Amino acid sequence: MTEGAGIRAGDLPDDLTAAEAGMWQAFRNGSVYDLSAGDPAVDDPHGGHPWGPERTVRARIVCWLLLDGPPPLTGRVSALKLHGVRVSGPLDLAGGTVAPYLEMRGCRFDREVLLPEARFTTLRLVNCSVPRLEAARVHTEGDLHLPRCRFHNGVRLTDAHIGTDLLINQAIVYRDRTGRSIAADGMTVGQDLQAELLESHGELSLRSATVGVSLSLRGARLANPYGRLALNAPQLTVERTLYLTPAGLDSPLLSGTTPARGTRIQRFECQGGIRLDDGRFGDAVDLQRARFAFTDEQELSLRRVQVPELRFLGERPQRGKVVLSGARVVTLVDRANAWPGPGNLHMGGFSYENLVPQGPFPLVERLAWVAAATAEYNPEPYERLASVLRAGGEDEDAREVLLAKQRRRRESLPLAAKLWGYAQDGAVAYGYRPGRAAVWMAVLWAAGSLAFAHASRPPAPKGEDPAWNPALYALDLLLPVIDLGQVGLWQPRGGWQWLSAALILLGWVLATTVAAGATRLLRRS
Repeated sequence: MTEGAGIRAGDLPDDLTAAEAGMWQAFRNGSVYDLSAGDPAVDDPHGGHPWGPERTVRARIVCWLLLDGPPPLTGRVSALKLHGVRVSGPLDLAGGTVAPYLEMRGCRFDREVLLPEARFTTLRLVNCSVPRLEAARVHTEGDLHLPRCRFHNGVRLTDAHIGTDLLINQAIVYRDRTGRSIAADGMTVGQDLQAELLESHGELSLRSATVGVSLSLRGARLANPYGRLALNAPQLTVERTLYLTPAGLDSPLLSGTTPARGTRIQRFECQGGIRLDDGRFGDAVDLQRARFAFTDEQELSLRRVQVPELRFLGERPQRGKVVLSGARVVTLVDRANAWPGPGNLHMGGFSYENLVPQGPFPLVERLAWVAAATAEYNPEPYERLASVLRAGGEDEDAREVLLAKQRRRRESLPLAAKLWGYAQDGAVAYGYRPGRAAVWMAVLWAAGSLAFAHASRPPAPKGEDPAWNPALYALDLLLPVIDLGQVGLWQPRGGWQWLSAALILLGWVLATTVAAGATRLLRRS
């Protein structure tokens, strides 16, 4: 029979096999066409049990039904719903418009599925074995579902447009010849992108992708031993939250939620670098309990990211770097043992407005956090931390941070300036502890008064006979600006002259350091 009037009338073509004829009739009826054997081991599309001609349909016939199939039976809606079917040959729908509903469950494809620039309403491939999915610039009005599928040579969704949700939960994807497992650069997803419990063996590329609601990689395991990046997603836009968090294993109802206490979970794990540079996230980036396995050259890169809340609550990376240079965060939720050690944290230009530590995070550890991010002296991280603490009403901690900044700065100064820094630090802690100056002044005044009290009265100018007051004389020596009228009346000799000079010098040191500290306080206010 020719593919003409007879087909349009719904007649069966002459060259169909028995399996294809059954599929043809099920398509017109809109019913499920199930060729499963009923044995889980035999029906496993990823297993090694062979499926014979009784379960095999040609890809050409599948395309014929989807692109130019027969009309539905009266009162029915045509749809292709295949369960447990083997598809031989490449399924090529490139550039086509597929109007019927398409759902394939537990199916096995011998060759690649080619969907570039094709248009669908909704497309569902569930628990299928696919050599490769080529779907660049594919367009769906509704969902694209690929859960529990295995793709042996990668998935390409470059510049794809998914009208509502993209689901690839529990899928296993191996790399293609370019090293990518999923290439989805420039992809647009209207609502959620769920890739929970995904296994990716290669680079997951989401460069310049846009997700209309949330992107969930809960419980995913990303590994790329062949290259530098396991997740490459610069300029990623997520209107709400990016989840790199655990997923519950006990119930499918837990998908998209935080697992309850006591639930068996699988953490998000990444063996390879993560690049989220220049990303924009509407609500949060959540790294709770995430586990990273980096080499020394790999990093978690969040350069210039903009997000209202960063939840940095994962395990501390043992190797590699965490880079937050230029990132802008409103609220930083973190834990002391989540951050890497010295030399592996970079925060140049990192801006945050609020700190919400989870668990103990004393100031000494917070200062170590800043020091770990500054291999060489950089005032910016200290000033940012002090500003945030002061805005939260923790003025004393803010002063401690600024004092730590001055001490760190001192390490980079030449010897003379370093000695002067030690003097300022010991005298009044660079002006951040001004009460210490009063203590030093009192000690020096008492010591000077006691010393001059045991000295013989020094000679006075001729014609004058004032009363000798050792305490008032010592105070006049210590005060560099105020003149109490004592220094000009007496002319100490020998060792007492040297003691007078020492008190004058110490008085000037105290006055200078207090003035420097007051200048810094006024400049900050």
